[in-house]
Amino acid sequence: MERREVLKFTALAGATGVFTLAPVSFAGAEPAGAGAQDSAPAAEETRTVTGHLPTGVADFVYLPVNVPHGVREIAVSYTYDRPAVPVGTVGNACDIGIFDQHGTALGGKGFRGWSGGARTAFTISAEQATPGYLAGPVSPGTWNVVLGPYTVAPQGLDYSVTITLRYGPRGTTPAPTYPPQHAKGRGRAWYRGDCHLHTVHSDGQRTPAEVTAAARAAGLDFINTSEHNTTSAHSVYGPLAGDDLLVLTGEEITTRNGHYLAIGTDPGVWFDWRYRARDDAYARFARKIRGAGGLVVPAHPYGIFPASQWKFGYDQADAIEVWNGPWGPDDELSLNTWDNLLTASTRGDGHWIPAMGNSDAHREPQVVGLPQTVVLADGLDRAALLAGIRAGRSWLAESSDVQLAFTATGPHGEHAGIGERLVVGAEDVVTVRLEVSGVPGVPVGGGVFGAQVRLMTDEGQMFATQLAPSGGAGSVEWRTTASLAAYVRAEVRHPVTDGGVSGLPGAVAALTNPMWLNVR
Repeated sequence: MERREVLKFTALAGATGVFTLAPVSFAGAEPAGAGAQDSAPAAEETRTVTGHLPTGVADFVYLPVNVPHGVREIAVSYTYDRPAVPVGTVGNACDIGIFDQHGTALGGKGFRGWSGGARTAFTISAEQATPGYLAGPVSPGTWNVVLGPYTVAPQGLDYSVTITLRYGPRGTTPAPTYPPQHAKGRGRAWYRGDCHLHTVHSDGQRTPAEVTAAARAAGLDFINTSEHNTTSAHSVYGPLAGDDLLVLTGEEITTRNGHYLAIGTDPGVWFDWRYRARDDAYARFARKIRGAGGLVVPAHPYGIFPASQWKFGYDQADAIEVWNGPWGPDDELSLNTWDNLLTASTRGDGHWIPAMGNSDAHREPQVVGLPQTVVLADGLDRAALLAGIRAGRSWLAESSDVQLAFTATGPHGEHAGIGERLVVGAEDVVTVRLEVSGVPGVPVGGGVFGAQVRLMTDEGQMFATQLAPSGGAGSVEWRTTASLAAYVRAEVRHPVTDGGVSGLPGAVAALTNPMWLNVR
């Protein structure tokens, strides 16, 4: 970036540094020329700003826009170059969004939308806005177009931003149609949900209507809106929810040091993403999410894309997304990390962090509900579901075809289910029982092999067997004591189909949160 282009280098209070460019000004809708009373006011004005960002530029580059009175709509478009780079070197990728006259303070009131790199243009007026952006008056003052140079090539990044202001009557902003916070449900029961989904309101290709249709087809009872860094979809889901499908509102917060989900937050409440692990911000926003009634859930901790690996630790997490989309090596790493956290939680006050599974589906053919989290809740409502997830009364499945029951029983009638604690004598025999169905066998080589059941404790795998290849159903019993196993959890895995080349066990079809065995 040339020094003459930069107005100032500053920092968002407690957050990462930003560059601020010289402001863009408009003449406004005034008659052209002094005393030209018969001249018609300008219908619109356009300005284009070009520049260059070097490698190492700050995470966010602000372009102030001085918006005069009388503006009906603001339209922004942008382009940037994508030069060839050597193999193994990142190229150019630049996100975009906007803040209004309320300013750019971290977590402040100025946020008006974000589309990341999903689109090259957007418009905002009182009456409507491009998905990802919030409709509302285009009030006078200093707005800020925000460029987010996600990765920058060694040659740097050349950009061009065009801003158009259209003048006229302001118009009226429609009232939001937020989804209800409860549905009919089945009383205390197991409810299936997918809490990580994307639509055209961020970088997905499905509409909200298509997502809700896919959720119903997958046999889900609830979903959570989780667009990247924006709440614009919250206001459109009201008519799409129903007694058969609860829609929670939330956000996927995509920082430069990992992504995390805000699940089941108050409708319309937005959470900032403009910080790194080195900044004093994440814990504050985690508290804000819980203050808005939601859960904090690190997403795909070992994501394969730049900035998607989780770097903030797990002290603030209410759950961890250990399974994201079709099972892969990154999920295996997440599962191992989570299991280590379970073992660590056997010390101290006993607090532990449950596991979740979500599809992160963006477009066809990605499957909504692969995987899903099955939650034991008192009803199909926001408070009951979040309480079930937070308590770990849940298990994960690849589809609604999979059914599972997992219990632990002591010698005197003591019993516990998933996420619960069984208190027994140190040497009392505890019977662990797993019942599973809906996981048929898979052809491997010349035969058909059934799914593998693994029972895992703080010592690792302590028992394994195979389900019958036909029908994909079966039951398993195993006995242990609280002195030998601090917890027991179950995994149901498909047979290995690569001949063992990867060295990894088969893909997960279902896994449970633990049952805890405590010594009386």
